Amino acid sequence: MGKISPVSAKYIVNANIDIDGVVDRPDVIGAIFGQTEGLLGADLELRELQRSGRIGRIEVNVDTKTGKTVGKIIIPSSLDKAETAIVGAALEIIQRIGPCNAKIRVENIEDVRVSKRQFVIERAKELLKNLMETSIPDSQELADEVAYSVRVMEITEFGEDRLPAGPQIDESDEIVIVEGRADVINLLKHGIKNSIAINGTSVPQTIVELAKKKIVTVFVDGDRGGDLIIKELLNLTEIDYITKAPDGKEVEELTKKEIHKCLRSRVGPEQAKVEPKSEFGNNQQREERRLEKPSRPQMSQPSYGGQQSRPPQAQAPLPSFQRPQTSQAQAPLKRTSNANAQKPTNDEKKRFGKLLEDLIGTRGAYILDTKLNILGKVPLSELTPTLASLSSGIYAVVFDGECDYAIISAAEKSDVKFLVAMGAKSKSSSNVCVLTVEDFS
Repeated sequence: MGKISPVSAKYIVNANIDIDGVVDRPDVIGAIFGQTEGLLGADLELRELQRSGRIGRIEVNVDTKTGKTVGKIIIPSSLDKAETAIVGAALEIIQRIGPCNAKIRVENIEDVRVSKRQFVIERAKELLKNLMETSIPDSQELADEVAYSVRVMEITEFGEDRLPAGPQIDESDEIVIVEGRADVINLLKHGIKNSIAINGTSVPQTIVELAKKKIVTVFVDGDRGGDLIIKELLNLTEIDYITKAPDGKEVEELTKKEIHKCLRSRVGPEQAKVEPKSEFGNNQQREERRLEKPSRPQMSQPSYGGQQSRPPQAQAPLPSFQRPQTSQAQAPLKRTSNANAQKPTNDEKKRFGKLLEDLIGTRGAYILDTKLNILGKVPLSELTPTLASLSSGIYAVVFDGECDYAIISAAEKSDVKFLVAMGAKSKSSSNVCVLTVEDFS
């Protein structure tokens, strides 16, 4: 005979059974078939319905406690609503099972298709959401994607050096000089078509020639490399405006709002020649250097370590690190009389090694006195201007970075005895002892 399972049924009859006595499951099933026989007519006879597959296997779950038996009856049905309700009501006429009184009460008739329909609705919502998020971009997204592709396609190569540039670099009166190709692409993406990249650390002749004919804005990354590019450009050609990305950011990763904010806050080279902030040195001496105009010309390589820390309108065209014209300032820089740099003691090497280990990954620098006490800590990008602003009192500098000629030169002028770094591009100095990680291994 055919059978249906609760999975394929349309309705499920759930009934509770309460028996005053102890009976087994076969007794309950026998009572259901026996006491409903002939009650509903030939068309709704339970045995015939089960044989034809219109009702499924009758499940009876009973549990005996303290001399009484309670349980549940579950009947899956593929009849229509009315016939299923009649079958469920017929169960309630059973009053005795075996020798015991019994009471059966239909709890509910569950429409299986409702739960299936709810599952279909929830799953359809999930599928539609995924479709809208991944496969159907809105019209604005399509327009943005097309515009971005067109702008990126507009990148050209300019001059004999084949520098990456925007399409309007030749016809525009103003140009924006950036560091690399990715910076040009980002500016193109946001509608700035008159940018050109240096494409390296050395300034190409193409840039020098362009700067003679056009208004130049230098837009570099907010790191030490950007400062060095600005200095090299100032030495080789004439720059009209200077601006930098926020500290620690690169031009290629800036948003449209950040790019326009940086370009609006650009300043002239003279305004960029401000004395960087330093937590060391005598405040009164720094104030005198700021107020007293020196008689000698400005230094040709200004520092931009403190440019980001104050707004452009507050920057005055003051010289970088000019000392007041006193007898001490007019005297030549003090040099050590030793032909060779001083060698560190074992205790000093241990102290230097520990401090260098503490600085790993921080891009910072410790300033030490003669007792190896830490006077303060500055970012590596401000180390050179900090040394230039201090004429004495520094015994050693420990920093997370590479020691180059600029740092050694500033250390010699400030009478520093030791420079301790992660690595060194140059160790040539007769007055400063340069130590690296290899010296502590």
